[in-house]
Amino acid sequence: MAAVFISLAMTPGVSVLAQEYPIKPVRIYANQPGGSFDFLARIFAQGTTGFLGQPLIVDNRPGNIIPAEIVAKALPDGYSLLSHGVALATGALVQKMPYDPLTDFAAVAWTASAPLVVTVHPSVPVKSIRDLIALAKARPGALNYASTATGSTPHLAAELFKHMTGTKITHIPYKGAGAAMVDIISGQVQLIFAVPNAVVEHVKTGRLRALAVSSAEPSVLFPSLPTVAATGVPGYESVGIYGIFTTAKTPDTIVRRLNREIVRILNTDDAKKRMLGSAMEPVGGTPEQFDAKFRSESARMDKVIKASGMRIE
Repeated sequence: MAAVFISLAMTPGVSVLAQEYPIKPVRIYANQPGGSFDFLARIFAQGTTGFLGQPLIVDNRPGNIIPAEIVAKALPDGYSLLSHGVALATGALVQKMPYDPLTDFAAVAWTASAPLVVTVHPSVPVKSIRDLIALAKARPGALNYASTATGSTPHLAAELFKHMTGTKITHIPYKGAGAAMVDIISGQVQLIFAVPNAVVEHVKTGRLRALAVSSAEPSVLFPSLPTVAATGVPGYESVGIYGIFTTAKTPDTIVRRLNREIVRILNTDDAKKRMLGSAMEPVGGTPEQFDAKFRSESARMDKVIKASGMRIE
């Protein structure tokens, strides 16, 4: 009989740890304050105390690698979460990481998606995606685009656009969104596939011109903008995908409890309002759905990276 109880206790689905979870504060890691990952982490941190009975503490660490490494190497007990996105996988395709994004993490919940906005400086003589393609083909290599980090969603979105249109547009990499925005507003660079929050006010004031959104379907966030796919590049899609991860081998019962709480918060009016106000569309769904999307996007972007000749360190 003792052997039976020991066996049951060692089974993740019925472990004592999973049954009692959580018995202490849960920590959610994100990069620098003010970014998208931090923004989403704080929405959930403000909403989980009542359901889980414990605080959810946001722990900011510099860059994207450090917070991910902490969670990858944490105990698989559900007390270490990571607010990140598909960049967790695509970043590992362009540089060596101290973790494997496909084996060291467990997908908990798909929190949000966000279309990018294809944006040009007003001096660029184009008003549509078709115009942009025509200009790029007429002047190979003359146009340039900014990206906020190598391997980031905006970077890969632009490379996918080049690959699907057969255009040559020069990549100008930056180490952050701030510097990239300064240069495109001044006209030093001409094009950017931008996170909506970075450009929306500049588009309203006429300092930048928005051409289209990168999602497959029209976005409720930008109802007046067409999609890239509908205006010159059939089948094109590249969006920011955000989610919550935890350490691999965390008991399934814990993963599902976290998923239920996160989805519950996503469905609240307050969370929806805040996320839509920050140009993010709430998603939700099961851990399996997020895991499948995460892996399929990683595989798709792997092909883009190889086709572009992007250096993989």
